[in-house]
Amino acid sequence: MSLPPVEIPLGAMRFNSDSQKLEYFNGEIWMQIHTFNPDLNGGPRGIMAGGADPNHSNVIQAFNISTQGNTFDFGNLSSQRYYIGGCASRTRAVWGGGSEGGGYVDTIEYNTIASTGDAVAFGELVGTDRHFPAGLANQTRGLYAGGESPSKTAEIDYITIASTGDSKDFGDLSAARATVIGFASPTRGILAGGIEGSAVNTIEYVTIATTGSTADFGDQTYTVYGGGGGGNSTRGVMMSGYTHPTNVSTIQYLTIATRGNTQDFGDVTQQRRYGACCSSPIRAVYCGGSNPNIEDRMDYITIATTGNAVDFGNLFDHMFAIPNGCSNAHGGLG
Repeated sequence: MSLPPVEIPLGAMRFNSDSQKLEYFNGEIWMQIHTFNPDLNGGPRGIMAGGADPNHSNVIQAFNISTQGNTFDFGNLSSQRYYIGGCASRTRAVWGGGSEGGGYVDTIEYNTIASTGDAVAFGELVGTDRHFPAGLANQTRGLYAGGESPSKTAEIDYITIASTGDSKDFGDLSAARATVIGFASPTRGILAGGIEGSAVNTIEYVTIATTGSTADFGDQTYTVYGGGGGGNSTRGVMMSGYTHPTNVSTIQYLTIATRGNTQDFGDVTQQRRYGACCSSPIRAVYCGGSNPNIEDRMDYITIATTGNAVDFGNLFDHMFAIPNGCSNAHGGLG
């Protein structure tokens, strides 16, 4: 007796042993996942700026995502601040907004990821001074979405990463919201969760090459804010965060090209919030955070699989309030 055909779920992933390539199922056929490995001091580099330890910090830390180990001192921001929005191309990491000791700022600065050194002036956010904007990017554009100033905002700004100058208006979230998790494919930006009057499980998306307000994508399975977002060009992940009144260890994932709700991936090694996520086509690394002590631990997952995170290394300076980590190899870059 023949067995019934196996139904392949949308977004399923496999390793093709004949082509030696990762593939995903688009609902009809298996599609090859295109990846790149930038030649940057031996591999893809993760970078995060500012934060709190517990005081405001201007420290920039970096590490090689393809190996396990600790961060190194990259340089400094122009001032001490935390809750900064971050986005990156293959060459630049661009930091927008944040909070200094004297209040919210509209400062935008950048670093050249392949080198080390202090941040350089880029421009200013076009809207309100704010902290906690979600950052995401493809190779051309970076977006900063939502935030708090101190009232929450729905505004989305964009920049052209290769140039310098002030951000421009892109559109709006469906509601004023802060602590949103952001990540992208080369075409689509995903904005998930956050706080309005209270926490929401909303997931929305934008087409990065255009301008306009967000459209509905689906919902988080776990209502989480203050987590880290990353992924490759196919799959996005949301790592750790906060669900009042507790920190969580949950990892959720979705397929960026489709719409729908998140699915359970696994857990990080410790419940914590307000850490940074940096990703390559292969790995996502969750860095630092608070539980309630400020942590220096770094956990990583293999994006194409599911399962619990494992130890990666340590921050050289324990840090939280660094929700937007960047890399030169994240999913928005192809």
